[in-house]
Amino acid sequence: MTHRSGFVTFVGRPNAGKSTLMNALVGEKVAITSSKPQTTRRAIRGIVHLDEAQIVIVDTPGMHKPRTLLGKRLNAVVQTTLGDVDVICLCVPANERLGPGDRYIDAQLEGFPNARKVAIVTKVDATSKERVAEQLLEVATLREWDAVIPLSSVTGRQLDVLLDELAQLLPEAPPLYDAETSTEERLSDRVAELIREAALEDVRDELPHSIIVTIDDIVAREDKPITDVYANLWVERDSQKGIVIGRGGERLRRIGKDARGEIEALVGQQVHLDLRVKIAKEWQGDPKLLGRFGL
Repeated sequence: MTHRSGFVTFVGRPNAGKSTLMNALVGEKVAITSSKPQTTRRAIRGIVHLDEAQIVIVDTPGMHKPRTLLGKRLNAVVQTTLGDVDVICLCVPANERLGPGDRYIDAQLEGFPNARKVAIVTKVDATSKERVAEQLLEVATLREWDAVIPLSSVTGRQLDVLLDELAQLLPEAPPLYDAETSTEERLSDRVAELIREAALEDVRDELPHSIIVTIDDIVAREDKPITDVYANLWVERDSQKGIVIGRGGERLRRIGKDARGEIEALVGQQVHLDLRVKIAKEWQGDPKLLGRFGL
């Protein structure tokens, strides 16, 4: 039997459902999700194991017009990823009209002629069948695609169809990862992202892009089944620190509670989370701080 393996990436405007789709395909939470745009800040790999194929999905930040050095670096991550994959999937939400941002991203794909191209119309559960049909027709006018697939990551509709199509577009090759591997992400990175996800959801629209999380240590206690996590939540200004902490520390406790539940599901035991809020002034535009934060 022929086995196929290779790399697939999802591109699209911020909040097009790329990370949610990757998690649905991998079968576990590899990338954090949020209603906030530009949630993803790194190229994150998730591995899907099929009987006759292994699909390595590379989740990337949403392509956008950068306003900071961080934004420029996020776009650079996307460009680098596009040059290294076998299949590029453009994700377009069914419940939003095709816009200049989608057309701009589609035009960028011309720079990668060796990659196969697939259009994915996401979030079909969030709108009418008529709107989905309209979106499929609009997407089809952008270029000649190898496949055009409408789906829902939430309900699972057509995910199997997407996997079958992607597998057929990959080159013949042996598996790249062992069967137990679902991601290359380190535990510390996954824990940091879960904390940031909890913070993003709690602060609403007040300062989503100003938050970053670092981990000092993760230690499993020897005397009882508890893991201690020591983490720092960084913001850019004194006023933002107050927003994250909240009155009497209420918001920080809520963020810690939400994050702790996700981390416990990841590590499989009780977690004690020590979370401190610190300031790194204007870190989004500081190359030294971005390097320190691994961005």
